[in-house]
Amino acid sequence: MEIERDTLIAAARDAAAKAYAPYSHFHVGAALGFADGTVVTGANVENASYGLTLCAETAAAARAMNDGQRGGLIAVAVAGGKDGIAANPVTPCGRCRQVLSELAHLGGTDPVVLCVGASETFEYSLSELLPGAFGPASLS
Repeated sequence: MEIERDTLIAAARDAAAKAYAPYSHFHVGAALGFADGTVVTGANVENASYGLTLCAETAAAARAMNDGQRGGLIAVAVAGGKDGIAANPVTPCGRCRQVLSELAHLGGTDPVVLCVGASETFEYSLSELLPGAFGPASLS
């Protein structure tokens, strides 16, 4: 990974502090690291109509796409928890795994996903978290 692991984790933790989570109080931050050194962050944004809530990873992916990032996703860090950082590492939800998969597919990468807890971090490849992902090839 060309981006320092600690830098990506710190960016995810900083993003979690900016979350808008007045209902669940579960703050999540995500940091996406790209091969060119770019780091894009996002935080969860809740809504009183729960189905309209945006997860941190989805917010970061949308921001990256809007900034023109169309490939080179090499790493993702996700941190969060109830009113801070959870004791146990936080993993992306299923929807976010799919969103990250679409972004990774654009560059043909299988990014490392760092799931951050208070004192330990689990590391997976995205394909481990989402085996057999639905993608563009599934549409033909």
